[in-house]
Formats: sequence, structure tokens, C-alpha cells
Amino acid sequence: MVLPELCNTGYLFSSKGEAEALAEHVPDGPTTAAWLKAAEETGTTLVAGLCEEAEGNLYISAVVVAPTGYVGRYRKSHLFSREKQIFTPGDTGFHVFRLRKARIGVMICYDWAFPEVARTLALKGAQIICHPANLVLPYAQRAMLTRSVENRVFTITANRLGSETGGVGQPRTLTFTGLSQVTSPGMTVLVRASVEKEEVSVVEIDPSQADDKYVAELSHVLDDRRPSLYAQLTVEYKTPEG
Repeated sequence: MVLPELCNTGYLFSSKGEAEALAEHVPDGPTTAAWLKAAEETGTTLVAGLCEEAEGNLYISAVVVAPTGYVGRYRKSHLFSREKQIFTPGDTGFHVFRLRKARIGVMICYDWAFPEVARTLALKGAQIICHPANLVLPYAQRAMLTRSVENRVFTITANRLGSETGGVGQPRTLTFTGLSQVTSPGMTVLVRASVEKEEVSVVEIDPSQADDKYVAELSHVLDDRRPSLYAQLTVEYKTPEG
């Protein structure tokens, strides 16, 4: 089960102090404890977003818990817009968590805009990419379909809906795009929620389908890469002159 980004606090903090007051330690905080209890009682692996405090820094994090206990965390790597006024960019890197029935990777919201994230998780063996989100831009869900097919993985995007007003400095209102979804390695939307109402959807998949990286005969999306040509991807971007 995947829940949205910052799902226990809301998204728009009026100040860094408010975020600090709502932040929790992981895995020792009360929200993680509640999720651990729910995972154990229901036999469910849960991926969900919260505000994490660690060593004086605040992170937008996602916690992974299983019926057997705490599995791990991911801290959001790419901060969106005014998130930079409160949070520190994540330092966990991209890990694949090996569960009893599947190998999952985690990305959070704006990470969708960086193909390198999903590709790294795919290279590390992820079959499913879990994507807690508070999406406000209109095209992220379609982009996740591309992340699915270019890496031959399943994705699960859990997004908010409705609106929220607040934020540091001049308050603003954000409207979230809903449309939570599960996508397949073949670029199919297996299930998609609406924009108007809260929903829980269940879809049955075979994670091993994500181990087949062929998009056509003799065309393997990972084996056919040519990393020696991609050095520019790791070079700091500089705005072109003129």
C-alpha cells in the first residue's frame, strides 16, 4: 500500500518552525509506530510520506514498513519550489528494498521529473517503484507511464486531491491533481483514481514481469544502454550563453 507525500501533516507549512514541530524521528516516531502496527495487523507492506527530523535537518521522507517490521526510508532528493525554504535535499541515495514478494524502489513527488531516478532504481533491480506525491503540475501522471516503459517496471503513484492554503511568506493555494495510479511495464494504466474523491484501489500484478527488459526482439532497455556516451549526465548544468 502506498500513501501520499507528507500524508500525516499536510504540505504547506507556515514556517520552518511549524514543520519542526510536526517532524518525527524515523523509525522511532509515533507515525512510523502506527504504520508498523497496521502493517503487522494487516499483513501489508506500507510506503508512506512524512516530515522527518534528523541531526537538525528536516527531510521529506518516505518510510517503508512490512509485517515483519521496519524496512527503511528514502529522503526526497529533488526539492520542488518553496520546499527549499524548509527542507534539506535527501542524502539517502536510491535503494531497492527486497521484500518477500517483490523488490521495490521509492521516489517522492518531483523526483518524477528526473529520469535518472527511475533508471537508477531499475538498474538496482526494482520491480515496482512506489511514488508518494503531492502533485500540482498536470503532467506527472503521464510522465510516470514513460518511466514505466523506459525501465520496464511497475509504478504506484499515490497523490493528493483537493486544495490547501498556506506556506512560508505570502500564503498561496495549491490544488492537487489526484489521479493516483498503478502503471505496468508495458505502459498500461492498470488502475487510476479520480480527481474528485478519495479512493482506495487494489490491483493484482506479477512483479516478475518487470524482470523482462525486452521491448522487442533483441532490444533490451538496460543491456542496450551505452553509458560511455552519457558522461554529460553527471556534469553540473550551466546555462548556455546567449
